[in-house]
Amino acid sequence: MRLLAISGSLRAGSSNTTLLEAVRVLAPAGVEIQMYGGLADLPAFNPDLDTIEGERLPRIVADLRAEVGRASGILISSPEYAHGIPGSLKNALDWLVGSVEFPGKPVALLTPSARSVHAHAQLVEVLTTMNARVIGEASVTTQLPSRTMGAAAIAADVELGPLLRSAIHAMTQAIAEPGKSRT
Repeated sequence: MRLLAISGSLRAGSSNTTLLEAVRVLAPAGVEIQMYGGLADLPAFNPDLDTIEGERLPRIVADLRAEVGRASGILISSPEYAHGIPGSLKNALDWLVGSVEFPGKPVALLTPSARSVHAHAQLVEVLTTMNARVIGEASVTTQLPSRTMGAAAIAADVELGPLLRSAIHAMTQAIAEPGKSRT
């Protein structure tokens, strides 16, 4: 099973990216977590380039859609800026609106700060509108004890490790048995 992890933060040392890397450390055998690294390079969404034929679609956007198509599910971790999701993440989601790869895709939201309530709510709204299957049992909000905590330390933490393992398990179960998942 392949999961695509998208961090909504472009910041070096981002707790969102680190949280996704911790999930990758904890992934069980048979679950591959691929980190998406093209968020900063995506052009601003332009519907004139998103044609049915795809002949004008920027190559990097086609690559994003292909990554989404190859994934069994998507993990998203987003910071909150000015009570909302970052423009770069929203831009990536806008490019996926017209894709055939995204609708129905299982998505889990992993939040490293309990204070990020507005971004989480906006993501749920946007993803639901895009016809994603937001997997509630796999979506977790944590409170990292320190912004400098690395992926290995998060994975080894007595509270965070089990919470993230549970999220991975819920995600893989929702993918394996789509009729049994609750959103």
